[in-house]
Amino acid sequence: MPGALSHIRVLDLSRVLAGPWAGQLLGDLGAEIIKVERPGTGDETRAWAPPRLKDADGRDTSESAYFLCANRNKKSVTLDISHPDGQAVIRALARQSDVLLENFKVGGLEHYGLDYASLRSVNPRLVYCSITGFGQTGPYAPRAGYDFLIQGMGGLMSITGRRDDEAGAGPQKVGVALTDILTGLYASAAILAALAHRDISGAGQYIDMALLDVQVASLANQHANYLTTGVPPRRMGNAHPNIVPYEDFPTADGDMILAVGNDGQFARLCRAMGHPEWAVDERFATNTARVANRGVLVPLLRQSSVMRTTQEWIAALEPAGVPCGPINRLDQVFDDPQIKARGLRIELPHPLAGSVPLVANPIRLSETPVEYRSAPPLLGQHTREVLTGLVGMSGDEVDSLASRGVI
Repeated sequence: MPGALSHIRVLDLSRVLAGPWAGQLLGDLGAEIIKVERPGTGDETRAWAPPRLKDADGRDTSESAYFLCANRNKKSVTLDISHPDGQAVIRALARQSDVLLENFKVGGLEHYGLDYASLRSVNPRLVYCSITGFGQTGPYAPRAGYDFLIQGMGGLMSITGRRDDEAGAGPQKVGVALTDILTGLYASAAILAALAHRDISGAGQYIDMALLDVQVASLANQHANYLTTGVPPRRMGNAHPNIVPYEDFPTADGDMILAVGNDGQFARLCRAMGHPEWAVDERFATNTARVANRGVLVPLLRQSSVMRTTQEWIAALEPAGVPCGPINRLDQVFDDPQIKARGLRIELPHPLAGSVPLVANPIRLSETPVEYRSAPPLLGQHTREVLTGLVGMSGDEVDSLASRGVI
């Protein structure tokens, strides 16, 4: 079956992570993604290495692992958009595209006549999505925005890290560029909504996505806790502000996670730990009481949890219906039988390495499943194909652009 978005063409002028993540998701769903990159250097993440993809002999290739994570199912076209001929190519591609993705600074593409107002006159059906750090309006709009910076400004780091009374306390970023990833996901949803509206109205529209907006919106229950009480949440390590016990606990050979979400689960945990009396203790019988008395309960649980290994606890608690699990390294993640059963590691043919290992898209569609058509492209791999096949240039015209450094 063709992909759900096999009728959609995306002109992707974005780079780094948020925009490319959105483009990769749309590509996985079947859309044709034309990734426009700077001649000679390409997307900045091509240089964010080591590590790099290795060939069959174990030698580094030119492809960074970072670039590989967000750019499968795309065609790479190198194009200098500062050159008038490069701008003409973009307009020609925009005329035949459904979506344009970009993450230039505010006003950056207007200088080249490639802003929404200019391209809308070329293609009124175009859905144009701009991703910036702070959005198109407001006092911070001209600033550059990076994930780490936004994690701090948007409040995420104020609730991430050890408690202030613990050794090693202080603000901590999440171990992956989560704001970029979430912005890519929100952008994808916005693009799909705009395409659905276009099906009804016939008109495209402009999408203004900001990393800071996404970060603030994504704090979920934490911002709700603040807005309803006026009290800013604090860092709690791995503990949960609203649920107890819901954190990591030491075991005889490491650590495990307990994620007890209701009173029934807590009662079963107490029986498995040999302390059924805790479940009827008025200090612990309800989640509200456990949150109020976490300082008493958690040390008691820790005294008990160290008596068995992680796997022994999992073997005892899983049959009892108590949510628990190990804290896996990534080698353990990809060796996990559930991960293997779900096929989360995939391999795609690659011209330099033979094949490239990637992580599967988690979306499972029954009628239009995700497609893995191609590995992340080499820089400029599809320039000639796109310019001759889609733009309609002759081979001589393409050669002329190449001789002048436009492509």
